[in-house]
Amino acid sequence: MTKTRNDRLLNFAIRYGFLLLMIGLIIYFSLFAPGFATPRSAVFILQSVALTGILALGVTCTLVVDGFDLSIGSVATSALMLSAYSMVILEQSALVAVLLCLFMGAFIGLINGLLIVKCRVPDLLATLGMMFLLIGLQRIPTQGNSIATGMSLPDGNVAEGTFSAAFLWIGRHRFDVVLERLVPVPVIVFIVLAVVIWAFLGLTRHGRLMYAIGSNERAATLVGTNVNRYKIVAYMISGVMASIGGILLAARLGRGDIASGNNLLLDSVAAALIGFAVLGASRPNAFGTAIGALFVGILLQGLTMMNAPYYTQDFVKGAVLVLALVFTFYLAWRKGNSSEA
Repeated sequence: MTKTRNDRLLNFAIRYGFLLLMIGLIIYFSLFAPGFATPRSAVFILQSVALTGILALGVTCTLVVDGFDLSIGSVATSALMLSAYSMVILEQSALVAVLLCLFMGAFIGLINGLLIVKCRVPDLLATLGMMFLLIGLQRIPTQGNSIATGMSLPDGNVAEGTFSAAFLWIGRHRFDVVLERLVPVPVIVFIVLAVVIWAFLGLTRHGRLMYAIGSNERAATLVGTNVNRYKIVAYMISGVMASIGGILLAARLGRGDIASGNNLLLDSVAAALIGFAVLGASRPNAFGTAIGALFVGILLQGLTMMNAPYYTQDFVKGAVLVLALVFTFYLAWRKGNSSEA
């Protein structure tokens, strides 16, 4: 009887423990952080969650095939700089800027995938190298300066191009909800992409094959799965997701800020890994990643509104990530040992 009750409590903790932790966090910040439980605070959280979540969905796709992409933050910043460069300096349209960024993201993902599956470079090393390459490359055209209308160019000319209204719309417009303008376009984009990735991974044959590759690559190969192709596709999806995040960030800022994407990598990786703990999934999944991104956004907004020193926020995020991984792996290990006994 006691063992059965303990098993039920353990199963409950594995499945719902992290969600209860998030609910407790919301209640705590609502009580002790003035202004947290307001529509304006919610909008800010949703905006930050949208960018982090989109990148985290890309990370999730690489985790599904037992890979990892450390270059997403630099890809997003490169997309931000490329969109700004194409409109402000090259004076191209918003459509051209968006297409260039999407192509760039897919191309970088392709290069990452080829390095990993053809050149046999470990995924962490390949994407880390790409991260450093992009960090340096995106600074060369403007000699390390951010991009804005009227800036002085290295050749002595002045940039006369501007961000088009259509481009800024995708980063700043908010749809009417009831009587207030609450839902920003990036949030809608994030929700749509999350549903698409969830459906692709969970409901299609290709998604199931990607999970099979992540679980047992050799077995997937023996049944005829083109493992290399699926791995390359996973990194291309990650690159495109990162470029979408960079586009939305550029559209929100209205300038090519060279330092604006510094925290995107850590926050998106944290969201993807936290997703392992949501509903006891114990594996990468789009729904868990979305909840993980929401959790990171709530945590950072609450800490900011409580005037927590900025240098403590990474420590708190790390502690929460460790706690989520404990929920995922240690409790699952306890459950396995309990069932064997």
